[in-house]
Amino acid sequence: MMSVKQKPATIDEYLASVSPDQRALLQKLRKTIREVAPKAEECISYGIPAFRLNGRSLVFFGAWANHCSFYPGSSTTLKKFRGDLKDFQITKGTIRFSPDNPLATTLVKKLVKARIAENPP
Repeated sequence: MMSVKQKPATIDEYLASVSPDQRALLQKLRKTIREVAPKAEECISYGIPAFRLNGRSLVFFGAWANHCSFYPGSSTTLKKFRGDLKDFQITKGTIRFSPDNPLATTLVKKLVKARIAENPP
């Protein structure tokens, strides 16, 4: 694990610092985001992996002690998909998931597409 002082510079560095089961989950999430938003730029923002599109934040994700999180970066998007997210713990801007209860690829694609629509060029 990285110490708080050593912030990762890349998503690969971040993923190398998390547990193998979380890494597999987040790699799949990263791949799905890439498929939907191939022009998005990978970066680290607020200390966690993020994607930017047209110079603006698109989505974020991260690993924590007992769960992983996906941050669509929009409470509007979360509200729109609240029904699809009923099996997950959600807050205003966060969807928590785990290896036992992963986010479905189809749901991630819907969320990312909705964010792209909110983030025009």
